[in-house]
Amino acid sequence: MDMLRHVDPRLLAALLLPVLLGACAGGPHGVVRGDDPAFIPVAPAAPVPPEHNNGAIFQVSQNGGLFSDDKAHRVGDILTVRLAERTQARKSANTSSSKESSVEIPSPTIFGGGVTVNGRPVLNNAIDGTRSFGGRGDSAQSNQLDGNITVTVAEVLSNGNLVIQGEKWIRINQGEEYIRLQGVVRPVDIRADNTVLSTQIANAQVAYGGSGTLADSNSPGWLTRFFNSPIWPF
Repeated sequence: MDMLRHVDPRLLAALLLPVLLGACAGGPHGVVRGDDPAFIPVAPAAPVPPEHNNGAIFQVSQNGGLFSDDKAHRVGDILTVRLAERTQARKSANTSSSKESSVEIPSPTIFGGGVTVNGRPVLNNAIDGTRSFGGRGDSAQSNQLDGNITVTVAEVLSNGNLVIQGEKWIRINQGEEYIRLQGVVRPVDIRADNTVLSTQIANAQVAYGGSGTLADSNSPGWLTRFFNSPIWPF
């Protein structure tokens, strides 16, 4: 703190301004429903206008067969995803190295005799060096996410796979919890009850977070984030 007393207030303000702007504009607590187009629901295709309707039961824009099931297969259809995400990772590293070196310089001779002072050689030198290093690190992480989220089909690919996306918001007391999901599903993986496991979604992007009083109390303040940021030189 004594060091901060000698810092120019203008310099300190210049350093704090980007952090304050970032704290106000970014971060997970700035997330609101519908702010990311990659997770908003997708509406189904509009039906054929009446003037182009041929009066038949089958319509191209609403290609539902009389004997087809209720599984999602068109843009705008609803699909329920069963979240069953469990990840566990562990990593350890152990490194050690050592090196020893020695150099010996014998005393030179001049006119057949060594260089001495009071009978003691003065140019006889030896250098010894020893270096060693030891390092060890361990890291472990585990995550678990269970629940259900219902999403919509955003696109049907040329091979029949479905691009799905959606979000789910729950308001509890003074805060909100949300789950966002996006990915690609094979129609064959969709069960008879129109559900699919999250582990069967390709390129899955799952986001879980919250906002409100409880989420704010579990995060450090902007000044703490500033002193822990890489731009703080001390």
